[in-house]
Amino acid sequence: MQIHIRKSMKLKITIVGPKVHDVGYRPCLTELAMRLALRGFEVYNDDEDEHQMVVVLVEGDEQRITKFYNSAMKERPQLARVDDVRSEDYPDDVMPMWQFASINTASQMNKAIPLLMAVKANTDAIPQIKANTDAIPLMKANTDAIPLVLEEIKGLREDIQPGYNRQVQKDIRAIKERLGMS
Repeated sequence: MQIHIRKSMKLKITIVGPKVHDVGYRPCLTELAMRLALRGFEVYNDDEDEHQMVVVLVEGDEQRITKFYNSAMKERPQLARVDDVRSEDYPDDVMPMWQFASINTASQMNKAIPLLMAVKANTDAIPQIKANTDAIPLMKANTDAIPLVLEEIKGLREDIQPGYNRQVQKDIRAIKERLGMS
């Protein structure tokens, strides 16, 4: 049995565009690197000549690095706008994936905590909202009687209407006589 050992490879991938920051690029690429079990991985935002850049450093066997690069060329966060994706060999050290994942988790938590606190602050109003909505079943029970009340009113109107119309007609005749319009 012959074992083929793949050469380890290091690559620097630079993603450039008008909107590559704050669109979820780094978490997306981190997920991809973890799926491919890359040995080394780092990703960070950078700027060059007023262009946004995401810089990715990857280390692993050729097959996995090629898959990573091809996926990075095709898969993009929905809000990203990319002008160029380029790569070059990278001679320096690349942080071990596990180490980057640990650091990245802390970084993402620092972003998430203020959002979670805002959500918690807004959920404090839930008991008040519940108290205000407790009357809804009672309101429904009261509205169930509306058709019956409407029928009763309609019946009363029909009882009143003939006498009322006669009185209105009598008043109109009297007004016309006073005005000399009869």
